[in-house]
Amino acid sequence: MVNLPDVSNPLWFLIISFIVYAVVVGRYFLLSWLFYRVFHVWRWEKWKSKKINQRDYNPGQFRKEIIRSNMTAILFGISGAVLLLLWQKGYMKIYEDIHAYPIWWLPVSLIAALILQEIYYYWLHRWMHIPSIFRVVHKWHHESHIASPWTAFSFHPIEGLIQAIFLPLILLFLPMNLYVLIVMLTIMSVSSVINHLDIEIYPRWFARNIFGKSVIGATHHALHHKQYKYNFGLYFTWLDRMFKTESPVYDELIDEKTSTGLS
Repeated sequence: MVNLPDVSNPLWFLIISFIVYAVVVGRYFLLSWLFYRVFHVWRWEKWKSKKINQRDYNPGQFRKEIIRSNMTAILFGISGAVLLLLWQKGYMKIYEDIHAYPIWWLPVSLIAALILQEIYYYWLHRWMHIPSIFRVVHKWHHESHIASPWTAFSFHPIEGLIQAIFLPLILLFLPMNLYVLIVMLTIMSVSSVINHLDIEIYPRWFARNIFGKSVIGATHHALHHKQYKYNFGLYFTWLDRMFKTESPVYDELIDEKTSTGLS
């Protein structure tokens, strides 16, 4: 195991929580700032035809999103410290030696974790849209009627907590290499920013092939922020299509946004 201090010590638990928080919030700021500057500022003229919503952002929206994302990052920091503590106590299935399991298990474990997270999030997301639950748990996120890169982690603390417990839960039984876990965390962050960009960046050849049609991008998730009752997926469109919760205008809109401007 990586040589780290004993996280069962309360002081070290707080220190590790802060370090994980700093990594999460730093990655959030870097990715959100970079995607916003590239697509909404520096290359705006080239990408504006791919913008999903043409209205301006509400005054103060970015500031509110950043504050709420910081709160989410705190919860993720605590979750990271809990995960490390459980790993040190022998409860987590995280392993360092890539030969501890067959090499083929490296990509398979990543795919399995992403699929499990997709299932978890889809049904969690639908639950959060029950009106009585929505008002308490999920309304904060939807106050961003037009999503931005800064919306990616803008959650109510209850929603942030429910999302933060996913990885510790699956790592209790799913063996995963430490570096595969880092790859998964990177995918989670990048895909969240892309999906909230409100600019369709996937090219036409990708969006229209069999695999690309299964991947959620800005168009798919922008419709969720606009229509509420459709498009609950996280990474993939499979469950929305299977359970008839995909927006009826999605296919037409993705064709439009991948047919204009860049291709």
